[in-house]
Amino acid sequence: MSEQRRGALRELRVLMWVLIVVEVPVYLVWLTEVAYLTGQELPRGDVARWAPPVLLPPAAVLFCVMAGWTWWTSVVARTRSPLRERGIVASLAFVAVTSVFCGVTSVDDPSFSVGLLSAMVTGLGMTGLFFIPAAASRHLPDVISRRSGRASSGSS
Repeated sequence: MSEQRRGALRELRVLMWVLIVVEVPVYLVWLTEVAYLTGQELPRGDVARWAPPVLLPPAAVLFCVMAGWTWWTSVVARTRSPLRERGIVASLAFVAVTSVFCGVTSVDDPSFSVGLLSAMVTGLGMTGLFFIPAAASRHLPDVISRRSGRASSGSS
């Protein structure tokens, strides 16, 4: 592998980790806060008040990282993408919908801009969580080289 290609792969990995290190903590702190505020709308004494902030952030991490891990494993093994499986798509949709819902309901005056901001924070955070397995994989250079080789041979 040429030095230029190695440098580009290194830059890609660094970029992925910078995005993960920025996006994931912002998303998880935001998600915990809006889930807490959403739970506080329930009546006093209701144990379910604590369910959103306690359950939603770990569910987001678990579902997104596991979906990313199964997807990345299939990319490395050159098998069919598991992202076509209903259960995986449903778990990611659950996290996305619940996150955006909590973001919108946590404010006193919900608006389109609040929904858009909630969707953006959710999308960026879930993307960061999803790509942790790929960014941490020792197979990343091989997969990128294999895919770029296939793209260059197909365009010739």
